[in-house]
Amino acid sequence: MIENIMEKNVIKFNELDKIVDVAQSLRDNNISGGPVVDENNKVVGIISEGDIMRLLEVHHPRINLILPAPLDLIELPIKMKYELDTIAEDMQRDASTVIDQIMTKKVIKIGPEASISDAAELMDKHKVNRLPVTNGEGKLIGIITRGDIIGAMVRGDE
Repeated sequence: MIENIMEKNVIKFNELDKIVDVAQSLRDNNISGGPVVDENNKVVGIISEGDIMRLLEVHHPRINLILPAPLDLIELPIKMKYELDTIAEDMQRDASTVIDQIMTKKVIKIGPEASISDAAELMDKHKVNRLPVTNGEGKLIGIITRGDIIGAMVRGDE
């Protein structure tokens, strides 16, 4: 059963947490995502490194350096400064975004009485790496990851 192998000490987030804080927490805790809960501990979303990566735009200077004309060489430092300022502004804006704007809101959950194979099947079917474990009221009581399932298989848990 899931309740025997789920992680009960869950790193969870609030909808109004800023991306920069969530990213730091993911890094500090060596995890790639976690559930987002409301004030009643009900699961309202999932945030992952993938969600954060999709937000960040790939910034690169749009300056053509192939055979520049003499006047282009004079303008080049000004263009580069403008590009770097734009990149810094975009990154600062992205970091202050709250996770409610980027989290996955359609959450696949599982109950504690479900089997390990049920969890594995759900993860495979929905292409997710983690499942919040919720009670009958939808409140978070744990989380199960692919690593938990593999660990259970190695130990021979059922």
